[in-house]
Amino acid sequence: MAILTKKTLPMSFDERIGKLNLLIRGWVNYFKPASIQGKLKKLDEWLRNRIRYCIWHDWKKLERKRKNLIRLGVPQGQAYAWSRTNMGGWAVAQSPILRTTITQSKLHKRGYLSMLTYYKGQYHF
Repeated sequence: MAILTKKTLPMSFDERIGKLNLLIRGWVNYFKPASIQGKLKKLDEWLRNRIRYCIWHDWKKLERKRKNLIRLGVPQGQAYAWSRTNMGGWAVAQSPILRTTITQSKLHKRGYLSMLTYYKGQYHF
């Protein structure tokens, strides 16, 4: 998973999500006989942060970050301040800056398959 979420790996968001979904299905099906709900919850959270990190890195320039934060519903002043943060990308991915804008439901709408949801059998194709 770490290779598919490497920020410098050149691939589109949809391609990255598609490959991750294949890997997630295989992983969960392989480990399904075990009781792994707690582990999947932590791994899911880490993976969402890695995806947010890749998105933040893809935005690259300050102005693009600001505009994309505004598109995601952040007020202009706050988007300006957040886009110019001096925190590193991994810290931003775990901070309210991206957790409140790139939410779990928005990732799901873009095609991200949650490990825990797939494990519980609540995911419909």
